[in-house]
Amino acid sequence: MVKASSSVFCYISKIWPRYIAILLTGVLDDCLCDIESIDDFSTFKIFPKIQKLQERDYFRYYKVNLKRPCPFWADDGHCSIKDCHVEPCPESKIPVGIKAGSTNKYSKAANNSKELEDCEQANKLGAVNSTLSNQSKEAFIDWARYDDSQDHFCELDDERSPDAQYVDLLLNPERYTGYKGPSAWRVWNSIYEENCFKPRSVYRPLNPLAPSRGGDDGESFYTWLEGLCLEKRVFYKLISGLHASINLHLCANYLLEETWGKPRWGPNVKEFTRRFDPIETKGEGPRRLKNLYFLYLIELRALSKVAPYFERSIVDLYTGNGHEDAESKALLLDIFRDTKSFHMHFDEKSMFAGDKKGAKSLKEEFRLHFKNISRIMDCVGCDKCRLWGKLQTQGLGTALKILFSEKEIQSLPEHSPSKGFQLTRQEIVALVNAFGRLSTSIRELQNFKVLLQQTR
Repeated sequence: MVKASSSVFCYISKIWPRYIAILLTGVLDDCLCDIESIDDFSTFKIFPKIQKLQERDYFRYYKVNLKRPCPFWADDGHCSIKDCHVEPCPESKIPVGIKAGSTNKYSKAANNSKELEDCEQANKLGAVNSTLSNQSKEAFIDWARYDDSQDHFCELDDERSPDAQYVDLLLNPERYTGYKGPSAWRVWNSIYEENCFKPRSVYRPLNPLAPSRGGDDGESFYTWLEGLCLEKRVFYKLISGLHASINLHLCANYLLEETWGKPRWGPNVKEFTRRFDPIETKGEGPRRLKNLYFLYLIELRALSKVAPYFERSIVDLYTGNGHEDAESKALLLDIFRDTKSFHMHFDEKSMFAGDKKGAKSLKEEFRLHFKNISRIMDCVGCDKCRLWGKLQTQGLGTALKILFSEKEIQSLPEHSPSKGFQLTRQEIVALVNAFGRLSTSIRELQNFKVLLQQTR
């Protein structure tokens, strides 16, 4: 790698918008897709529709346990900043079909009315249509007893726990809360250092614990990374892309000022520059943003692959409001059609393609590493950061589960549930919202380019 002189970097800083545009072009590593195609596809086809879908009742209410203790180190205590707080949703606000599908408890209003029958049916069938034959219901109940934990890439919250609460995602948006410092750094450091297949002797770029290596600027790290097998490179890029996406959300929804108790949130160009400018990050920022695009491709591919699961008449996005449920499913299927039309998908078949025994072992190692990362999210001290960290991690975990369940998805029965592949409502909500967050990241990145051009 040829190192640029300080004078070149000085020049680059003056033309940062043009420079980042140059860096974020062309074909991504480890796939055959170019960034310009993703920008156009996401901005004009996906973003408007996925944003609309996220506003639907089925996808806006997410049940999560924010009180699970950190399993890896002593709790640092929860963030006391007011913007870290998550406001749970009162039970009375949750659509009856959603409550019935996730828990054995019913609202009092439903106890002696037709709603009780609807709740009982939804309780048995979750997101599946309630007009099934008795034989199909028995098959579904039989599946419900089937332990599919072997397929999970995430540590799922127990929705029956008294600590699990519904959260309205629209009323608790992801944004910069002020949570930072050693606690936040320890979470990400643990993710990278202990779960990304990296030996201790190799240091990530910008790691403050790394010994001084002169003008290395991360070159030894990327030399090591390129020497890994495809699967382990992909793993690192997914985590880096997720980290970049979250950072982009925080920059785009930043507390700019607060006057008389009224906060004003918006894009913070200075914060964006600090996190992604090639000068301030020694070239690391643009690499992270490329990994964001790579992550987008992975989740886009998962949506295109899981479409047959939702296209079956047996599957319904059940909230109890028949009209809205039908509209929600129609919009979801429309998005699936768009994802299928994308012509430069990542080819997941290139992964775990070696000898069967070695591939199976590597896949299990891959799954367990990611599952461990999902557990680390319970160590985040800011409740709002924990909420969105858990949701986006679970969304990615669900995408990975889909990508490596192709045979099971292809053999799904049309009119009855299947033991081979199932998604819980929690996984469905996480999958859609996580992809929605990535689509928003790409949109916000375009916005920052415009803002940077205006401020230079």
